Amino acid sequence: MAGGVIGTGSTRGKNYSGRLTFRVFITCLVASFGGLIFGYDLGISGGVTSMDPFLKKFFPVVYEKENNMKPSDSQYCKFDSQTLTLFTSSLYLAALVASLFASSVSRIFGRRLSMISGGVLFLAGAGLNAFAQHVWMLIVGRIFLGFGIGFANQSVPIYMSEVAPYKFRGALNMMFQLAITIGIFVANVLNYIFSKMENGEGWRYILGFAAVPAIMIIIGAFFLPDSPSSLIERGLVEEAKKELIKIRGSNDIEEEFQDLVAARESSKAVKHPWASLLKRQYRPQLTFAVFIPFFQQLTGMNMIVFYAPVLFKTIGFGANAALMSAMITGGCNAIATLVSILIVDKFGRRTLFLEGGWLVPSEIFSLEVRSAAQSVNVSVNMIFTFAIAQIFTSMLCHMKFGLFIFFACFVVLMTLFIFKLLPETKGVPIEDMHVVWQTHPYWKNFVQPPHVPTIGTIV
Repeated sequence: MAGGVIGTGSTRGKNYSGRLTFRVFITCLVASFGGLIFGYDLGISGGVTSMDPFLKKFFPVVYEKENNMKPSDSQYCKFDSQTLTLFTSSLYLAALVASLFASSVSRIFGRRLSMISGGVLFLAGAGLNAFAQHVWMLIVGRIFLGFGIGFANQSVPIYMSEVAPYKFRGALNMMFQLAITIGIFVANVLNYIFSKMENGEGWRYILGFAAVPAIMIIIGAFFLPDSPSSLIERGLVEEAKKELIKIRGSNDIEEEFQDLVAARESSKAVKHPWASLLKRQYRPQLTFAVFIPFFQQLTGMNMIVFYAPVLFKTIGFGANAALMSAMITGGCNAIATLVSILIVDKFGRRTLFLEGGWLVPSEIFSLEVRSAAQSVNVSVNMIFTFAIAQIFTSMLCHMKFGLFIFFACFVVLMTLFIFKLLPETKGVPIEDMHVVWQTHPYWKNFVQPPHVPTIGTIV
């Protein structure tokens, strides 16, 4: 069975050969295009919903409220419309549904097909939104975008964790997060540029440009190799060995390969991964699959991204100033992510997570429940994203500045949760990840080491 890890995250007796090859870097770079589609959508939704031509065409009630406010009216309530927030939140409800199907697609047909499916669905949504003439076209387009994001978010982080050498997995996997922040920043820049179009149709170009990252992930995924773990999971053992040699740049891959095969043999015993997640031995994975996305949304960070221009207009910024401020915020986000890529494999995941981060969920799940656990992670993320996005403007209207105190409380709770319960996974091969739970002061009470037969034991 795979070896253990010391509490610091170093491996016991594990020193897989191979280096960071150009093939691995390009593979992870192309896969990270899946983050662009998510980030771009995060950036455009708030910008478009703050543009007067867009509001006037599809949400005239909000447009009238914003432009004909009385002195006695609350500035915090001028964007309070459940139909308007449905334009943003409907995507995440669709992503929730898609993530449930994406788990089976990813496990049976491989990560590549799931990525391609996500790109095609996102492309369809971009087309519908760009040519929308009615609100229903906007909502249906957003649903297709959500399906695309559900497939991409389910498959890309897992794929990158499986392909990357364990010594560089943190930095390579965070390329997905970097792609998200780049997508947000590009969307903010385009919001600012196209908002100045004199014909008032700039919002169409902004929504239509979502086709660009969709095409990038579709074309890129066609040329990606499947990960060795996925190939072994589907019984393609020899192909997996050949691919492992290519991505490691070395023929000395036998130890890592045998560990991958052993992980597959363990996973074959799990006939129903969804039901298995409820077993006591998978309690740590299930806990983090639920609580990491829960805290991500309840800390309000996505809401700030979604509604940044709306928030800036609410506190008195003009239309151009609001979009410019959102662009500055998006740029700082991208720079901070780049810094985190440079330090994550040096300082570790726990340290980085105490500051923020998306890396951990993609690498902590055992192979036998990996697809199911990632679907739970994405599903919980989308449930709370949908809920908060849908009621955010109402919360802003009724709670005013108290809304940010509400979010701050969850930041404190998340910090305590991570500090006490998250083990360090830096430098741990992904097929050995079960051992971090076996050596953790709390989780070892739930996860027992693999059974080793002794003399007299009937096997």
